[in-house]
Amino acid sequence: MKTLPKERRFETLSYLPPLTDAQIARQVQYILDKDYIPAIEFNESSDPTQYYWTMWKLPLFGASSVQEVMQEVQACRSEYANCYIRVVGFDNIKQCQILSFIVYKPNSGYRSY
Repeated sequence: MKTLPKERRFETLSYLPPLTDAQIARQVQYILDKDYIPAIEFNESSDPTQYYWTMWKLPLFGASSVQEVMQEVQACRSEYANCYIRVVGFDNIKQCQILSFIVYKPNSGYRSY
């Protein structure tokens, strides 16, 4: 197994090669299957010391399909093409963020869909 080149790492799943569309869809499906609430956030920087990202709209409380979430990611990307975009899963019982992963990095050619 080959070690990835040294570069800045971001969040959950960041040590893996960029996720394919199908892999991202499976992660979003996992969020929905666990009854977590998906949300989309964006930020101009991905600095790990910066804890606050701007939320794109409200969390997607009624989302029932991967396509709904991915359409919102696409809308966010259209509006904020110069920002990092991530998908977040919130647990409404524990009242906390359970997972998050970046689905778009500006100026890197990395795109999830």
